[in-house]
Amino acid sequence: EMLQSLIQFSIVAFTLLAAVLLLLVVYLLSTSYSHQNNGSDPPGPKPLFLLGNILQLDLKRLYKSLCELAKIYGPVFTVYIGTKKVVVLAGYKTVKQALVNQPEEFGDREIGRISQDFGRGHGIIFSNGENWKQMRRFALSNLRDFGMGKRKIEGKIIEETQNLIEVFKTFNGKQFDTGMLLNYATSNIICGIVYGNRFEYDDPKFKDLVNRVNENIRLTGSTAVQLYNVFPWLGPLLKEISDLKRNVGENITEMKRLISGLQKTLNPLDCRGLIDCFLVRQKEAGEKDALFHEENLLNSVSNLFAAGTDTTGTTLRWGLLLMSKYPHIQDRVQEEIDRVIGGRQPVTEDRKNLPYTDAVIHEIQRFSNIVPLNLPHVTSCDVHFNSYFIKKGTTVFPLLTSVLQDESEWEKPHSFYPEHFLDEHGHFVKRDAFMPFSAGRRICLGEGLAKMELLIFFTSLLQRFRFTPATGVSEEDLDLTPIVGLTLSPSHHELCAISRF
Repeated sequence: EMLQSLIQFSIVAFTLLAAVLLLLVVYLLSTSYSHQNNGSDPPGPKPLFLLGNILQLDLKRLYKSLCELAKIYGPVFTVYIGTKKVVVLAGYKTVKQALVNQPEEFGDREIGRISQDFGRGHGIIFSNGENWKQMRRFALSNLRDFGMGKRKIEGKIIEETQNLIEVFKTFNGKQFDTGMLLNYATSNIICGIVYGNRFEYDDPKFKDLVNRVNENIRLTGSTAVQLYNVFPWLGPLLKEISDLKRNVGENITEMKRLISGLQKTLNPLDCRGLIDCFLVRQKEAGEKDALFHEENLLNSVSNLFAAGTDTTGTTLRWGLLLMSKYPHIQDRVQEEIDRVIGGRQPVTEDRKNLPYTDAVIHEIQRFSNIVPLNLPHVTSCDVHFNSYFIKKGTTVFPLLTSVLQDESEWEKPHSFYPEHFLDEHGHFVKRDAFMPFSAGRRICLGEGLAKMELLIFFTSLLQRFRFTPATGVSEEDLDLTPIVGLTLSPSHHELCAISRF
């Protein structure tokens, strides 16, 4: 009898505990959704209990779902990804108003669960406050010293272009996948700035490093990782999370090996790259430089490597694919290069005399729209914005797709149309809604370097080669549907690079 009473008591206690927990969850969820009814809150679709708006969103192509919702709810609206509230900003005017006109309020980075797991608030991209300020300032200073705006980096880009051309020539006009080769080339520019030297394309450790970085960028934009950020308890069930952890671990091991080699040969009076400068600062570190520790070094190098490899390499892949799909545009680019440059090596100075080529490069960036969601921001304080109230700590998506395809800013937003950047006389014109590097405090710190790389790589390759679809594939057959990750990359394809001289 006593045993039976004990069992009944346990059942009642368990039932009461479960009921209390359920009520607590309902209360927390109802309070997290309660501001839906607040008249000053941005509008949006009604969220479901626990799931939010997940069933109304295509998590594989979230940027498209959000653009569709903007047509219904306007340029500032709310969605819930699970229990997480997100305010979406759509259209050029709205995104500019937030990032450029109110940079302090909208300038912090949201550090999601996956970023917290790997970076713990260190490095440049996924950090805030003093850590972000110091690491960004240090990286910018070194990018200038070892690269951006200097003839030194132009020489490195030209050298890398020549290496790439020689590899392209080995295919003798036969079809090949341009993807990894372009990523190796752009990676080497970052390696020159960070490590002080380049790597051969067939170096197995270098290839593995670049391949893992590209895989991580694809995985980070996956549905699985988006779900993990909202429901971390799903982690052990998701293969993508274990793949990410393995890749990040292997990359850190390889970076530590390279850094150790640089440490052994460090000469404080002759820094070869950013890592040398960091190690010198670390040795001299007092209280003022307390942030110059290993975690910040590893995360800053990872950030620069990922951002500087995938984005520029992917943009160049889109460029060569688009030239193959639209041969009449390739004709005009090559005619201009032949007329202005002839057979000599293209340099940055040539940009002002290549208006059509420059317009084509800008249109490749606009059309390929490679960072469609932007990286998520978070409000640093309570914000009054466009007659709405947004609480401190709210996740914000400044939707770059909606800027680069804003129908009130672009004549043909969904077509590849270089004339977007040309006036009636054929002169290059800047467009305010050209925002592929984002804007405001969090604008891409490598923008200057990327622009230089795109110009030199693109003009040098178009000067030397005619790009055509693979044998048996017509221009119409070339697929422009992107593969979605954190960035949008072209579907797998092969091209022929036919020597022009």
